[in-house]
Amino acid sequence: MADENKFGELKTTLIKAKSAEPEDATKIDNKRDSKGRAYATGRRKESVARVWIKPGSGKITVNGRDEKTYFARPVLRMILRQPLIATNRDGQFDVIVTVNGGGLSGQAGAVRHGISRALVNYEPTLRAALKPGGFLTRDPRAVERKKYGRPKARRSFQFSKR
Repeated sequence: MADENKFGELKTTLIKAKSAEPEDATKIDNKRDSKGRAYATGRRKESVARVWIKPGSGKITVNGRDEKTYFARPVLRMILRQPLIATNRDGQFDVIVTVNGGGLSGQAGAVRHGISRALVNYEPTLRAALKPGGFLTRDPRAVERKKYGRPKARRSFQFSKR
């Protein structure tokens, strides 16, 4: 019987602890600097993007150039704006990005990841809108390494019987 009382006490303390969690979750602080900017790092393949967002007119600057000149393909620009559109914040934030490494496709994915994380740092309530779309998850796919005895990662030399 003493064991049952201990179990009952333990159960009530667990229930109290679970009820305290949502209160703590609502007290999440936004991570802004003294200038009102939020910062985040995004990664994709070999690319790393450092992203700052601040309230503004919706201008996106990548490595000191406008997004239309840096990412000439419309598909890449669409990838950049996906987190802003998903949260209905397109045109409300100025985005300043420095990105290096990899190619344009990897860089666009890195910037998208960085914008998503910066939005959550700026406004933690947006996490619920970004998480289901997979914007906060770093895409782990990368180029497979070349193996010895093969011309590429998986390709074999042409077989010849004679």
